[in-house]
Amino acid sequence: MEASNESQIESLKSTIQTAIVNHGYRRIDCAPVYFNEHIIGDALHEILQTTNNGGKIRRQDLFIVSKLASPFHQKDHVELALRKTLQDLRLDYLDLYLIHWPVAFFYKDSFIDMSIRGYANEDIDDSNDGKSIDPKVSIHETWKAMEALVEKGLVRNIGVSNFPVMLLHELLSAKDLKIPPSVNQCESHPYLQQDRLIAYCKRRGVHFQAYSPLGTPGFKEDGEPNVLQEQILVDIGKTYNLTSAQVCLLWALQRGTSLVVKSMDPHHLEQNHAALYQEDGSLVQLSDEDMQKISFLQKTKQHRFFRPEDWWGDMAMAVFD
Repeated sequence: MEASNESQIESLKSTIQTAIVNHGYRRIDCAPVYFNEHIIGDALHEILQTTNNGGKIRRQDLFIVSKLASPFHQKDHVELALRKTLQDLRLDYLDLYLIHWPVAFFYKDSFIDMSIRGYANEDIDDSNDGKSIDPKVSIHETWKAMEALVEKGLVRNIGVSNFPVMLLHELLSAKDLKIPPSVNQCESHPYLQQDRLIAYCKRRGVHFQAYSPLGTPGFKEDGEPNVLQEQILVDIGKTYNLTSAQVCLLWALQRGTSLVVKSMDPHHLEQNHAALYQEDGSLVQLSDEDMQKISFLQKTKQHRFFRPEDWWGDMAMAVFD
């Protein structure tokens, strides 16, 4: 392993430990296609081993989430993929397991090697311009296998990610549905507010969780808009002595959604968590007028940063409108 890679690994482990031990984070959002679950597993193991004697942080205090990657949607491969994730994370169970994208890829035996932790390459995330998509695997087949994981005690809750209304409706309408999805995790921020999807999820008892609630400031392409530079958000932030990022987080929480926030910066970790709260422990509340101002942003700058149709072009399909 190259020194630079070792440095990145230690940085990630340190970030996780800082977030959990110093700033009170308890939910860790993972996925095989992030290609770091084995590193996260080592960090979690060290935290639990170090603190267990003192009773400070226990496994049951944490909420660990991972996702089913697209090549493993066939019923015979769902549990195999989960066991690989559990091995990498050094855990006995997950608190929540999501279908990462509602599209299956063809499976290859070489994708999962249980003799190693992590993945030897990134082939599981390669759609090959849509040629890797397997059109014969339905979400119902995959979901039945997900339900079996709960019945076996390998996961506590199951859900979906990146499901628009009609795919979620298709899943929920199945006559043999035993366990409805508890969560739908989707991109949402002031440029992509997802009002209709959130309303549908609320009506059907599915919790909506927003990823990329700040847009994607570290990964957006050249020419894409920057949510955090929106003057409306900057001005609102000045009123409450908050950053535009904190305003985005409060706006999302005030709408009743939960958040997945990514940061490697210890200062941002603290800002994202503690700085949103008042002295009495309650969240800062944005005024109705400020919430309305933010709602207008989508009308002028509607934008989606994650566009699967760009990845799956040859199949000529898109999950979203």
